[in-house]
Amino acid sequence: MQRDRASLNRRRPRPGPDPVDAIKGGLVVSCQAREGDPLHGTAMMSAMARAAADGGAAGIRLNGSADVRAVTSALTLPVIGLWKDGDEGVYITPTARHALAVADAGADIVAVDATDRPRPDGRSFRDTVTALHDRGVRVMADIATVTEGLAAQEAGADLVGTTLSGYTEHTPRTDDEPDLPLVRALVGRLAIPVIAEGRFHLPHQVAAAFDAGAHAVVVGTAITAPAWITRRFAAEAPRRGW
Repeated sequence: MQRDRASLNRRRPRPGPDPVDAIKGGLVVSCQAREGDPLHGTAMMSAMARAAADGGAAGIRLNGSADVRAVTSALTLPVIGLWKDGDEGVYITPTARHALAVADAGADIVAVDATDRPRPDGRSFRDTVTALHDRGVRVMADIATVTEGLAAQEAGADLVGTTLSGYTEHTPRTDDEPDLPLVRALVGRLAIPVIAEGRFHLPHQVAAAFDAGAHAVVVGTAITAPAWITRRFAAEAPRRGW
């Protein structure tokens, strides 16, 4: 009997627990450095991921197939993969093509922009979810509003993240704090896990997100961006005005 195309394309999951369950109650460290950053490159990001694992991370979030492939080969921690293409509009894994490339590199979960903005290939977020589920890969919907979170759940997303709150025209960022009200609102409305992400800079903010019902919390810049961290300390040094 001939198998259908979905079963032919289905990727064999990495051994271990379900990745969504594995990150529950844990810290996911986002290890990303785009071109031009001194830490850009697979070797650097692999080392950063290993350091995060040594520090107790429950999972790693990575940008690009090369970094995903390198880290999934070296670590057993769940990997949330994405592909940033550009820096305006929908650029976090903007099409099914991007999503499948990240999945094929070994990501356990693929993060996809699920805001209501138009996608560059004209297709829907649901199309990308279907393509990833056909490969046996979980989908994290990066959203900015409760409405987008509800729509992502209806489209079949396995998790919803607050990643894009404050980064779209519908959600202007008024401060440098994480959007804990959005976390609470999503937890109260959704049946799928909510991932708190975006501007988590201090440990007490992470604790507050879990108190609000977050399934897991993603922290990136405050852990893996030395230039940003250095600027915060240097701003308090006596020679800051020189």
